[in-house]
Amino acid sequence: MRKYVSFFAVGIFFGIVLTKSEVVSWYRIQEMFLFDSFHMYGVIGSAVLLGIIGIAWIKRRKLKSIRGQLIEFTPKNRSIARYLLGGIIFGLGWSMVGACPGPIYTLIGYGYSVIVVVLLSALAGTWVYGLLRSRLPH
Repeated sequence: MRKYVSFFAVGIFFGIVLTKSEVVSWYRIQEMFLFDSFHMYGVIGSAVLLGIIGIAWIKRRKLKSIRGQLIEFTPKNRSIARYLLGGIIFGLGWSMVGACPGPIYTLIGYGYSVIVVVLLSALAGTWVYGLLRSRLPH
């Protein structure tokens, strides 16, 4: 139970950070897709850079998980079609609804009940992907 309380606390903190940094703002997302502002690109670029540094640090230190298992990263198959097609679908969905998966929960918590439709659509899309996965380019 304590583990779930910790996860809940981290989720609340993440939601506060998303809200205060304005990355849940539809206006900021629109600015990004219209190339009117660097704000979102700066946030995304910082996250990518931090992820690269974090993964390199985990690999170099040979860190273990909470359960004591060595953290290993499995290399993915490199395929232009999978990333191009997936990126286009993700980007179109993001630009149409003004929210990517992380902020969906924050926006619902913020009181925007219409985002429940976005959440249900994202879950339906994930389910359809699961059905079609074996037929898609990987």
